[in-house]
Amino acid sequence: MERKEQEFLAYLKEISSIEQAVALLAWDARTLMPEGSSDFRSESIGYLSGLQFEMKQSGKMKQFIQAFEGKENTLGEVARCSLAEVKKNYELNSKLPKEELEAYIKASNTSENLWGTVRANDDFATFEPHLDTLIQFNKKFIDYWRKDEKTPYDVLLNQYEPGMTVEILDDVFSKLRAGIIALMDKIKTQGTPPRTDFIEQYMSKEDQRAFSEAVIKKMGYRFEEGRLDDTIHPFMQSVNRADARITTRWNENFFKMAIFGIIHEAGHGIYEQNVSPKWDYTPVSGGVSMGIHESQSLFHEIVIGSNRSFWQSNYDLLKKHAHGNLDEIDFDTFYRGLNETKASLIRVESDTLTYPLHIIIRYEIEKMIFNGEVATKDLPQIWNDKYEEYLGIRPANNREGILQDIHWAGGSFGYFPSYALGFMYAAQLKASMEKEMDISAILATDDYHQIREWLTDKIHQYGKSKTPSELMMAATGEVLNPQHLLDLQAKIYGDVYQF
Repeated sequence: MERKEQEFLAYLKEISSIEQAVALLAWDARTLMPEGSSDFRSESIGYLSGLQFEMKQSGKMKQFIQAFEGKENTLGEVARCSLAEVKKNYELNSKLPKEELEAYIKASNTSENLWGTVRANDDFATFEPHLDTLIQFNKKFIDYWRKDEKTPYDVLLNQYEPGMTVEILDDVFSKLRAGIIALMDKIKTQGTPPRTDFIEQYMSKEDQRAFSEAVIKKMGYRFEEGRLDDTIHPFMQSVNRADARITTRWNENFFKMAIFGIIHEAGHGIYEQNVSPKWDYTPVSGGVSMGIHESQSLFHEIVIGSNRSFWQSNYDLLKKHAHGNLDEIDFDTFYRGLNETKASLIRVESDTLTYPLHIIIRYEIEKMIFNGEVATKDLPQIWNDKYEEYLGIRPANNREGILQDIHWAGGSFGYFPSYALGFMYAAQLKASMEKEMDISAILATDDYHQIREWLTDKIHQYGKSKTPSELMMAATGEVLNPQHLLDLQAKIYGDVYQF
């Protein structure tokens, strides 16, 4: 049995090596790849992904599963946890015909590569048939995957956040939406608006990069195991725990976008860099779910990035890189203006308070797509109507509307709720962390290692060896509770708007 276990782990390492190659090709496609080579890249990624899928679903893998059936307790921890992941994925994908999966991967890569062009040209008409193809593929896959889920959309939610359902999200999002709207009303009627003109002061890309790199190093992001590059839509790509790459986009007249975006992606990278080495080359390596992953990026972006002490300790450094453009702005004015809340059309540029509403809009549209009947051609109109209803503003074009995100272009339906879950998880983790340490006092210094070590101890190290609910229960002692996020928002915006 010991020899069989070693053969199993060796086979997993082969699969992992292919996965790492695909990850690197995907990162390159969204950063450095010449635009003209997209068709070749789609073919390469499609072929390697198909090969990887074939190995995961092969007769050899089935033999390993059968050999260990009922003998799981005789395996070492790494093999036992890996087997659990393997069985879950094998059962999930055994019903997917290989040729359909390869066609889907090729279609999603083509769509994703096309997205940048259609977005720039505000051309939904060209994009619509590609989006519809991905929607139809996912509807077909839902039929293959569905077990006892109450709705078709539950099947997709479960891909990104195991155990999550429409029933849970409808309840949680209802409470979150009501709390946010109530706080927005209070700000409007009782708040004193901050000065914000300085947010659009010029700061070069090079100075924004220098400042951002300095603060994420303090947070624990290791550049010897990562890098920062330019892209259209920011993301983190983990090749392995020693190669977690982050990206951003720049606006030299709006420094807030890139700086917070880099902090956000660094949170993802810090998670990947601190998964225990024992999980290397296994399916247990990496983040357990998108919701937990987003909790780590948003903990850094919101819990740390909205903290007054964090900015007070780093303000002199920011002013240095602003080369005099912030010298006349006192810290209190800067902090309040930095945390202004106002309705905006672009999700990645929105503030902490309104951001969950952007996610709820996307969640409701995805429910309509998969739990009801809605024509793909009608999605821009539905999108615009919901923005007007929830945020009081209406997109003037599809570039700032339905084409702004890359997720659907890559076939990632069911992903968006993870962002809102991440917000709530992050606030809940903060509440527990504060029982053990003074977060603000730590952020007033240049040494944040206690925060990173707590997160590694509670979340990072486990990879996929525990479920999201197990991690959160162990770390916080309670199930998902949106009140922690509402309390955090009330504290931030009560300070900023002085009520």
